[in-house]
Amino acid sequence: MSEPATMRENLRQMIAVLQAERQALAGLDLDAIMGCAQDKVSLCGTLDQSAHLIEGLTIDEECRGLLDAARRLNEVNRQVRNLIAANVAARLDALTGSPALYRAGAASRPAYAWAGQRP
Repeated sequence: MSEPATMRENLRQMIAVLQAERQALAGLDLDAIMGCAQDKVSLCGTLDQSAHLIEGLTIDEECRGLLDAARRLNEVNRQVRNLIAANVAARLDALTGSPALYRAGAASRPAYAWAGQRP
C-alpha cells in the first residue's frame, strides 16, 4: 500500500476513534473513553511517522478533507469533555457547600506569583 493510501486509512481510523469517543462521552463510559484515548495516542504516532515519510509530497484533497474532519471532531470532543468536567466540578462544589480551594481566585494572589519572588 502506498504511503498516501496508508495515511488516508489511518485518518479514517482516527475519525472512527473520535466518533467512538463522542459516543463514550455521551454515555459517560469511562472504560471506553480511556480506550479511545489510547487509540488516539497510538494513531497520532502512526500518523506522525507517515507524515515524515511523505514530507516532500503534497497531500491530496481526500487527505485534507479527512484531516479537517478529524480536527473538527476532536474539537467538539474537547468541548464536550470540558463541559462534563465543569458539570462534575459544579456538582462537587454543591455537595461540599464550597468551591474548590485550588481555584485561581481563591487566594488574594495566585500561587504561582509566590514562586517568582526573591528573598
